[in-house]
Amino acid sequence: MKRGGADDAFGQLLWDCHRGADVAELIELDDGYLEVATTHCKTYFSDFEEWSVQERTAIKFARGRVLDVGCGAGRASLYLQKRGLEVWAIDSSPLAIKVCQHRGIKRAVLLPLERVAGLGTARLDTVLMFGNNLGLLGSYEKARRLLPRLHGLTAPTARIIGTTRDPYVTKSREHKEYHRWNRRRGRMAGELRLRVRHKKLIGPWVDYLFASEPEVRRIVAGTGWRVERIVRRGAEAQYAMILEKY
Repeated sequence: MKRGGADDAFGQLLWDCHRGADVAELIELDDGYLEVATTHCKTYFSDFEEWSVQERTAIKFARGRVLDVGCGAGRASLYLQKRGLEVWAIDSSPLAIKVCQHRGIKRAVLLPLERVAGLGTARLDTVLMFGNNLGLLGSYEKARRLLPRLHGLTAPTARIIGTTRDPYVTKSREHKEYHRWNRRRGRMAGELRLRVRHKKLIGPWVDYLFASEPEVRRIVAGTGWRVERIVRRGAEAQYAMILEKY
C-alpha cells in the first residue's frame, strides 16, 4: 500500500482503521489546543443503521448524480452506490481515496472541493457534505465563493445536503475561549483552523466552519441556494441542512 505522503495523517488513520487497528483521531487547533475526537475512527466506516438520525433522514433527499465531498472512507458513497445512484467520491487525502477504492467505490477521485470543476462530469444533481462537511466551506468569504461555483456545476433542480454543528451548543470552556479569540481576530466564532495528527504524521492546516442555523442562512443568501429544510434532534449540536437551487 503506497502511503499518501508525509502529511496525510487523516488518510493514514483511515487506512490503519481499515486494516483493523484501534486508533483515535487527534485534532489540533491553531491556538495549540489538542483534542481526541469523541467518535471512534470506525465511525468513518459505519453502516446506515449506525448513522445519526439527522444523517439517516437527510440522505433520503439524495438523487441523481451525486458528488460526495470529503468522502473519507466512503460510507455515504457506498450506501448511495448500493441504492443505484451514480456517485463521485472526492477527497483531498490520497489514502482516503485508496481506502474508498479498496472498499469498492467505483468513482473515487483525489480532488479538493475548490477544484471540483476538474471532474468534467455532466451536471450534478446532489452535492453531499456529510460528517459535518458543510464545514469545508471554510469561512463566510470562502463559502460565498464556493456556493456560486457549485451552482454553475449543478442541474437546475440540484440540492446540497450537508451536516454541520452549531458551535454555540457547547459547555466546553476551551471552545468558548476559542470563539472569543476568533471574534477578536474578526472571524466567525465557529471558524476553525485545524489539522489532524496521527502517530508521527501531522496533516496540513484546514479551514473548517461550524455555524448556527441563522449564520448558514446569512451565508447562503444571494448565492443561488436557499435553505429548504433543517433536520435537528432536540438540543443536539449537529444538524442537517438541505439547500435547494433556484
